[in-house]
Amino acid sequence: MKHEPQSAPEEPVASEAQLASEAPVDPDYPLTPVPRAARRSAFSITVVLVGFTIFAPTLMAGASVGAAFRFSEFLLVLTVGSLVLGAYVAAIGFLGARTGLTTVVMSRYSFGTVGSKLASLLLGGTQVGWYGVAVGTIGQMTALAFGWSGWWAPAIVMIVVSGLMMLTALFGYEGMYWVSMISTPLILILAVWLTFRGFAEVGGLSGIFAMEPATSMSWALAVTTIVGTFASAGTQAANWTRFARSGRHAVVACGIGFVVGNGLMVFFGAVAALAFGEGDFTTLLISMGMIGWGLFFLFGNLWKSNADAAYAFGVAGAEIASDKRKGPYIIGGVVIGTVLALTGVEGHIVGYLSLLGVFVPPLGGVLVGDWIARWRHGQPPLETLTEKVRWQALVPYALGAVVAWFSNEYAVGIAPLNGIVVALVLAWVLGRYASGRNGSAAEAPAASSLAG
Repeated sequence: MKHEPQSAPEEPVASEAQLASEAPVDPDYPLTPVPRAARRSAFSITVVLVGFTIFAPTLMAGASVGAAFRFSEFLLVLTVGSLVLGAYVAAIGFLGARTGLTTVVMSRYSFGTVGSKLASLLLGGTQVGWYGVAVGTIGQMTALAFGWSGWWAPAIVMIVVSGLMMLTALFGYEGMYWVSMISTPLILILAVWLTFRGFAEVGGLSGIFAMEPATSMSWALAVTTIVGTFASAGTQAANWTRFARSGRHAVVACGIGFVVGNGLMVFFGAVAALAFGEGDFTTLLISMGMIGWGLFFLFGNLWKSNADAAYAFGVAGAEIASDKRKGPYIIGGVVIGTVLALTGVEGHIVGYLSLLGVFVPPLGGVLVGDWIARWRHGQPPLETLTEKVRWQALVPYALGAVVAWFSNEYAVGIAPLNGIVVALVLAWVLGRYASGRNGSAAEAPAASSLAG
């Protein structure tokens, strides 16, 4: 039975009723849709997402891919990988703008009010691990730059910078916006300068195009590597695009952030590795005697990325506990991440987290497929959801994760993309089946959609 889209109130009816008598506990609305009055411009969303993707480990992905191809072929691989990643993240970002909800709260519609805890644990746990890796990297690189020996000096650095990252995340969207506005342009200027130095080192464009590959890598693995740089974190793009004023603004911001921003970081890393034999800009700058700039690049880069990670596990914790405040869960996650960093997690967990990068993207595929099948004409208020666990989402997610793992293990196609497509198609099919048996989602009371 077809239903016409219902007109959207400026703010969800249920949320107005809940909040009419009190101000929101948290101005970032971790559990409720972001109201119209709190929405931001397309420029603001783009600044935050570009700052999110200017991430130092992406340079190393570019270094590994760039060394395996002739430069002309690398550019083609980069284009394909960036477009795949950008399309996926743009779909998640679009849903964030339409619903006004974080990724983990959106998962309540697909997975059920209890099943959504799987998404929160998976996404929040991944970000806590990455947080510890980044903090540990800052401490160890600072010790290396200044020639410190012993445990206490890098430990103090880790604790101090972790505290700054925590404060930024506690300020929420506003804090991450201003850190991005200040650090991202300076980091990009530094990266562009090093890239031009790299071209000069090998004799310009003609020199770099004439270079032969030093290693080998299949096309599938290369594209998987590029997609994998942010497929996991990109699944949580809705955490920021829910502040967008329209779905179109969210898609544009995701395109600039994940196709252009992330693509540039892969490109910069490849050029640096080909020209200098080192894709890590921090190590490269320190080797040039530019210790201050090297540490600035490291701090400015990972500060913003880790603030985003802390924000992500904060809203995941709020979803698990059904708490309108994200602050206590940001603090708790930061403590866990800092302890992990102090115990040297950066030397042991990277492989594990890369594996999670294979298992997380199918979650986004489920959200997109289920939304297309059941919710594109409007969603009922969160308070009206009654299903605790939906097998129609768990089965597609599980099969998508298995396909992604098999593809990654045996180099069959593009692993994250395979997992996303399988999960999306199955969620769409089962969602349509569920709607046909039980009545469409639009029949739920007070269906609403925030933005077009």
